[in-house]
Amino acid sequence: MKRDVEPLDDGKSALLWLGDRRKAKKAVLFFHGGAYISPLIPGHVEWCWQYVNVGIETGVETAVAVLEYTLAPEGRYPMQLSQAVNGLSHMLSAGFRPRDIVIGGDSAGGNLAAALLFHLVQPKPTVDPIKLEEPLYAAFLVSPWVTDRTNDASFKENRQVDMISASIVTKATSNFGLASAAFPLGMDSSYFRRLSTAVTQMYVTAGNHEVLRDQVVAYIDKIRCHSPGVEIRFDLQPTAAHDFILLEGQRERIGEYTKAMRSWMKALLSTNNGQ
Repeated sequence: MKRDVEPLDDGKSALLWLGDRRKAKKAVLFFHGGAYISPLIPGHVEWCWQYVNVGIETGVETAVAVLEYTLAPEGRYPMQLSQAVNGLSHMLSAGFRPRDIVIGGDSAGGNLAAALLFHLVQPKPTVDPIKLEEPLYAAFLVSPWVTDRTNDASFKENRQVDMISASIVTKATSNFGLASAAFPLGMDSSYFRRLSTAVTQMYVTAGNHEVLRDQVVAYIDKIRCHSPGVEIRFDLQPTAAHDFILLEGQRERIGEYTKAMRSWMKALLSTNNGQ
């Protein structure tokens, strides 16, 4: 397979393409997780290939652009948001319409996807704006990191079983330039009321055994309360902890969490044959 990497104009970030971007009808802009300190790992790539494969199966050719953003501590937030904006702008300039584009990510990547949606609603003063002529096609957030608080009941309930903990979240928040303003759950309700101007539908997952569970549930409740125009599917996966789809990708296994994501993507692309 030929490596297809497009450097972005900041000189520090790039898009790693999976699938044929020149033939694709739909494109996914993917943000990998890892608390903004860990790089892309093979499990992310394996997972992203599933979107390409679902596109083949549905007859809607799909390419995935993985954003290679600057990791902390070299890159302090909101540098990563600026790079996400740059990546989306690049895709739009290449000819993909907003209705052609799906954005999403896992954990910190889910945080970045959610932050990008709110930036589309109301741009941050320190980040270049993007004015869309229409909403993005869809967004997916897998075990998203949506607030800096660590006092939810799920932190205590799942501290012995999950891969992350309150101390890990606190350290990541304090050491890598993140602040409450970077987290979507803390956004004013006015942001949520305008969310439908940025995206038409969303897919969000959380594991019943992860420490972030209660926060993700609160985020979903806020969207449903203030953004009835956004079609949302929420999978609270009863046997999962944090980011289990990534673990399946690491094992090169299409397990129940990958199957759930594939099911959503297949339905998404099959709607009007992805047009």
